[in-house]
Amino acid sequence: MLELEPHRIVRLEDDAVVVLDQRLLPGVEEDLRCATTEELAEAIRVLAVRGAPAIGVAAAYGMALAAERREDMDATFETLLASRPTAVNLRWALEAMRDDPTRERAERIHDDEVERCRRMGGHAVELFAAGSRVLTHCNAGGLATGGYGTAVGAIRAAHESGLVEHVWVDETRPLLQGARLTAWELEQLGIPHAVIVDGAAASLMARREVDVVVTGADRIAANGDTANKIGTYGLAVLAHHHEIPFFVVAPTSTVDHSTPTGAGITIEERSPAELTGRFPAFNPAFDVTPAELVSAIVTERGIHRAPYEESLA
Repeated sequence: MLELEPHRIVRLEDDAVVVLDQRLLPGVEEDLRCATTEELAEAIRVLAVRGAPAIGVAAAYGMALAAERREDMDATFETLLASRPTAVNLRWALEAMRDDPTRERAERIHDDEVERCRRMGGHAVELFAAGSRVLTHCNAGGLATGGYGTAVGAIRAAHESGLVEHVWVDETRPLLQGARLTAWELEQLGIPHAVIVDGAAASLMARREVDVVVTGADRIAANGDTANKIGTYGLAVLAHHHEIPFFVVAPTSTVDHSTPTGAGITIEERSPAELTGRFPAFNPAFDVTPAELVSAIVTERGIHRAPYEESLA
């Protein structure tokens, strides 16, 4: 198996935050250098670096670089915070850097995110039965987390334990994070998989070819309502109808205890140009899955089940 080394995904060099440009994968592996706060914020906005934990890591490195240059830290904070409104890890990492905006602190945040993912994978293994056929949505692998992965990390750990037979990868319209990124990571890891159009999930479930659905999350409300890539809610409804377990794997940095329910989560709306160059379009980046459709939430602390107000606390 080939491991996607964490600093290959995002790192801080002497004069720039450097990210593996995810817009170009899988065809081209190319770094994007972000020498200013504005360039880093733009890289986050355009999804050159994406995934809630990875965004947080990149922002932490951006704060450290700004501190070394003696820039206005409040302005840096606000510029980076405004780049993606839904993922709570962004604010969490920026807040963590306020009192100690050093390179060492940013590196610890990165190391901690990777270690959390490894621990989540270890906990999640017990949710998989032998021969599991898994369906996942969007990309919640090393690219999205700065190393190892949440949902893909859980799949990886289960595969290494001999429990995963096959992975169905939703293409994840409109930007194909599943078809481009998750499939590429699974290929690197040697895990059997196939890409499907998003609309094929229902028929696969009806044919009993899916045993478990596993996704990541960009924000989890205190009650367990979960914001993730648009289309996740539909998968959860389908899984519930077909009596298939639906698991969310995300670090505690994704849990937003200050937001009681999913109704309070800001949903980012992206440019209509991602869908069409001619017609009006509605293009939300995320949707919210109600807690009652989530079979379990896995964090680095273990497996949490309803009532999530108690288990996540």
